[in-house]
Formats: sequence, structure tokens, C-alpha cells
Amino acid sequence: MKITLSVIKADIGSIGGHIQPSKRLKETVGDYIKSEGLNKNLIKDFYISSTGDDIAILMSHQKGKLDSDIHKLAWDAFVKGTEVAKKQGLYGAGQDLLKDAFSGNVKGMGPAVAELEFEERPNESFVFFAADKTDPGAYNLPLYLAFVDPMYNAGLMLSPKMDEGFKFVIMDVSYTEADRVIELSSPQDLYDIAALLRDNQRFVVESIHSNNTKEQAAAMSTTRLHNIAGKYTGKDDPVALVRVQGEFPATGEVLSPYNIGHFVAGFMRGSHNGPLMPSKANTTISFFDGPPVVTAQAFSMREGKFTEPADCFDHPFWDYVRDQVSQKALDIRRQGFSGCAMLPYSELEYGGIVEKMKKLDGKFKIKGEKVRV
Repeated sequence: MKITLSVIKADIGSIGGHIQPSKRLKETVGDYIKSEGLNKNLIKDFYISSTGDDIAILMSHQKGKLDSDIHKLAWDAFVKGTEVAKKQGLYGAGQDLLKDAFSGNVKGMGPAVAELEFEERPNESFVFFAADKTDPGAYNLPLYLAFVDPMYNAGLMLSPKMDEGFKFVIMDVSYTEADRVIELSSPQDLYDIAALLRDNQRFVVESIHSNNTKEQAAAMSTTRLHNIAGKYTGKDDPVALVRVQGEFPATGEVLSPYNIGHFVAGFMRGSHNGPLMPSKANTTISFFDGPPVVTAQAFSMREGKFTEPADCFDHPFWDYVRDQVSQKALDIRRQGFSGCAMLPYSELEYGGIVEKMKKLDGKFKIKGEKVRV
């Protein structure tokens, strides 16, 4: 049975700043998806969750990727939610809806989108990742380690189903005129993949495919909001879908790299660096509009119907990791605005500092230069 998984995520309003969406806001989005999607047989199942101040809609259906009806369903649900956010006085009501009207699909319109289409296995299992206060490059390192490094993925050594490795489709997200991508396979292109993925702000994993079976293993949202809007509108808060077990890495192998708490772009005003904290589902945002967080919810699926989610980071082990990440966050925040604690000027998204630097640039003088009369 061919199934499409679509996850579409957006910030359309939050309580008290960038903390979390209201209960009524989430219910409004969910009620719309149920009445206009599930009850009208447009979709097979759905699940609503939040990460930080973003709401994510996970759906299963048989319409394929980038389907206009599916994307419009999510867009209209976010529009309905925005109306509620405005009535409640929530901060940033509708901020990720960058266009006035829907046109075909939501890619390039603000919301983050990740989609997988595949023949459903008898015991289909996948993990839905959602991040807040960071950008799509936050997934680069965990995906690299989970799919190419036997130090994290023992299946690369032990399972014949993975012995040919995986193909990475990597996008140059700084190129705004079209989707500029490159396809590289591990292990033969291992160093080339690493050379690109080290630059989280420019090169981002779009999808991963099994070289053994040609099946797609993972999909990530790749759009950068400031490339669409031309100014700071909030970080991109990316989502990802990763199929697990069998010919793909085991769930534990996909989760393992998140113990690092690696440094990513984000935090306050999207202008700093900070460690990515693996957090429980429906977590909030707090310290310095952060830290950058990622949630992971595992599902099993049969004929497009989801089980209840298993919260992957709700375990005593991850409590210890969160303590370590908290210390890393405190250490880099003590450095304030200096050096690597903030993003370089080329990546700063907040308009005020950009305009300030333009004004200051005009006041520089070259020492010893003679004044022309």
C-alpha cells in the first residue's frame, strides 16, 4: 500500500512571547484537520503536536508529495488558528504565513514541510523530529552520524541490508532562484558529504535514500525563512521524518547522535549559537528564547493509521543529557555577543544590527588618507 507522510509546521502565535501555543490554538488546528481532512477522507490519519512555539500537523494520505489539496488543508488550518491567535492576543499571530493567499503548495510560503512517499511495510516504523529556535542545518550532524558512521550506526557493519550505504541529497539553501541540489553516496563520497554538511547555514540534507533498496529513508524541511521574506521573521524551526528498522538504521541508532548537544544556530532572535537540547514532546521555550530544542516521536503505522506516539526523549538517560546541554548553553551564553557566541554578520537575520552595520560602515576612514579638496 503506497502511503505519503506529510508534516507541515508553523509558528502562528504563542503565549507570553515565544513560549508555547495556547491550548485553544492547537485544538482549533486539530479540529479543522479532523473535520475537513479526516472526516472527508482526504487523509487517513493525523497527529497534532507542538515544539516550542510551533504547531506541527503530521498526516498520512495517498495523494503523493506536494499535493495541493493536502497542503491547502494545512494552510487553511493555520489560517483558522491565526484567527484564534489574534483573538487571544498571542504573540506573533500568523508570523510564519508569509503570503496572503495559498498557491499550489506551502513550500516557499513560510511553513516547514517534510514528506515521504513509500510502499508501506508490514511493520512500518518512523520517527518524527521537530526542532524550534534553530535552522534546517541542525539535522546535518545527527543524520550524518546515524547514516554513515559505524560508531553510531552499528548496522552499517552488522546488517547486510545496509552494506551498500546511503545516498544523500544535499541542497544549497543559499541559492534562492531554484532548488540547487547534489547527490552523494556513502561510503564512497564520505569526505565530500562531510565537507558540505560542516556548513549548516548553506548546505542542508534534503533527503536520504537506501543504496540497497532505493527506498527513501528520510526527508527534511530545507526552506530558510529569511531567504523567502528578505528579512528576519523567526528561525526556520525545521522538521524531519526518518523511517527506521529493517533496511534503515534502528531507532536507537537514529537517536544516538543527539546525545552530543551539538552547537547550532538559533537562540534569541535567531542570532546566536547554542547546543541543541533533545526534549520531551510538546516542550516549551524558556532560557534566552531557547535553548534550541528538538523533539522525537516514534510511530508505528498500518494502512496509514498511526499508533499513539512514543516520546523518544522522555527517558531518564535523556534527563542526564539535558543537564549536560544546559551547562553548555550557560557556558556559551556567558560569552554574550562576543565571537562564536553569536552568528557571523553574514548570517545575522535580525534587521536592526544589519542596518546598524550599514550606517557604521559609512563612518570608517582610512588612516593617513589625504583629504581631497
